[in-house]
Amino acid sequence: MSTNPVNLEQLPDTIAGHLLDIGAVSLRPHEPFTWTSGIKSPIYCDNRLTMSYPKVRNTIAEGFATLIRRQFPDCEAVAGIATGGIPHAAWVAEKLNLPMLYVRDKAKGHGKTNQIEGHFKPGQKVVLIEDLISTGGSSLKAAVAVRDAGCAVQGVIAIFTYQFDQAAEAFDAENVPLSTLSNYSALIQTALARGTIRNEDVELLQSWRSDPRSFGV
Repeated sequence: MSTNPVNLEQLPDTIAGHLLDIGAVSLRPHEPFTWTSGIKSPIYCDNRLTMSYPKVRNTIAEGFATLIRRQFPDCEAVAGIATGGIPHAAWVAEKLNLPMLYVRDKAKGHGKTNQIEGHFKPGQKVVLIEDLISTGGSSLKAAVAVRDAGCAVQGVIAIFTYQFDQAAEAFDAENVPLSTLSNYSALIQTALARGTIRNEDVELLQSWRSDPRSFGV
C-alpha cells in the first residue's frame, strides 16, 4: 500500500470535518452527555466509527504516516493501543512497510500472559497509535509497558484530543511526546463554520475544556 504525504497544517480541520460527517463526534452544548465517570460533556466521541468509512480511515492513515515520516523518521515499528488504535496501526504499518505490534490494557491471564503482541526486540524504536486522547492515562500506561519491555518509545500519536491540560502535563511528566491529527479547538471552529453550533455556543464549549468537572453543574 502506497503512502501519499498530506498537508499536516490543514489536516486538523479536514479530520474534524470527517468526524462530524460520519457522526463519530457530536456536539451538544446545551444537552450534555454524561460520561461513565459522571462528568457532563458537550461532546461525544466514538472514533471507532472511522473503521467503517474507507475514505476517512485512509485519510487518517495517510496523516499518521506523514506524521511519522516527519517527526519520527527512524521509527522501526508501530504499536496500536487496544482497542481503538489497533486497526489504524495495521493500516499505517502497511503504508510504511513497518512491523506492527499491539498493546493490551493489561497482560493476558493465560497462555504466555503477553501484554504486548507481535515480535519486537530490545531497543526497537516504537511509535504508539491511539484513536482518542482524553486524560491520557490509558495511552501512557501502554507507552510505559512498551518502554518497560525494553523498546524505545518515540511518541504517541492519536486521531483526536480533547486538549485537556491534565493530559499534556501527564505526557510531559513521562517524557513521552504526543501528537494528534485533530483536536477539540479545530472541531469547534469547523462546527461553527458549518453552522452546526452557534457563535454563542463557542465560549460554553471552550469552558468545558478548561474545567470539565464543573461543566453543567
